[in-house]
Amino acid sequence: MMTRKRVLTAMIGAALTFGATASTYAATTLKLSHNHPRDHAVHKAMSHMAKEVRKLTDGDVRIRIYPDAQLGTQRESMELMQNGALDMVKSNAAELEAFAPAYAAFNLPYLFRDKSHYYNVQEGSVGEEILASSRESGFIGLTYYDAGARSFYTSKPIKTPADLKGLKVRVQPSPSAINMVKALGGSPTPLAYGELYTALQQGVVDAAENNIPSFSLSRHSEVAKYYSMDEHTMVPDVLVISTKTYDGLSDENRKALKQAAMESMELMKQLWAESEAKERQKAEKLGVTFVSPDKTAFVESVQPMYADLEASNPALNDLVKRIKEVQ
Repeated sequence: MMTRKRVLTAMIGAALTFGATASTYAATTLKLSHNHPRDHAVHKAMSHMAKEVRKLTDGDVRIRIYPDAQLGTQRESMELMQNGALDMVKSNAAELEAFAPAYAAFNLPYLFRDKSHYYNVQEGSVGEEILASSRESGFIGLTYYDAGARSFYTSKPIKTPADLKGLKVRVQPSPSAINMVKALGGSPTPLAYGELYTALQQGVVDAAENNIPSFSLSRHSEVAKYYSMDEHTMVPDVLVISTKTYDGLSDENRKALKQAAMESMELMKQLWAESEAKERQKAEKLGVTFVSPDKTAFVESVQPMYADLEASNPALNDLVKRIKEVQ
């Protein structure tokens, strides 16, 4: 029996054959997969990028976007890209940690002083270095997309780390995310995002952590009525591209793609702020209570993670120091 990955690869190939053969000239069409709905800010930002790429390259490069996990989960899409069935994927720093260790820096709690620090790291030399660090895994990053701050949500207020004790907390498959929840007293439970609504509804997990738009747009606000804004991490989404695809473009088209990607990053900041405000209002109308805890105890609880870095991961420790030095 064919595996799910092989079936997805075959389906993608069949679905795209007609479009490729119907083309009357040698335009390059890049296939981009992501797991958000069309009304999500990141889809709007990438749609803008696709239009800009087409314009900047005079139609020579086009991007066809497949939203809503049509072509598989985020992890499956990454594997399909590595196998040559996809060109681009919108992932995030948590999942990318498994492919390139430098991304782990974004998954460390309370690393960024504020939003300006967060943006300056991404847009500077350190951010570009991290984007390039996955080349040996068959892809590189083009740009970052704002994904806000991640906080805990469940059926009760989380005001201190003690409130997490004994709770099964859904986390992304990231060692840093797992260690963070352990440090805060919870029981980390890696789980596919698409399974989370039912898991919360049925008590398979007690809590989860994510940004406000994802919490609302995924309807988790229907099954978790307290969103506690401890804002432990700011984990960006990342737009990645197969190195085979990227290296196959002309220098001019690579420059156009990077330019369009960076412009979409700036647009995403605005779209994200609007989406965050809108989705919070929607959640509040559904009866969600937003809690603003004192973050001091949370910050103190995760400091052992930083103390362990110097001995356990000198390379990441040095990267963290460089991030802290960014003005």
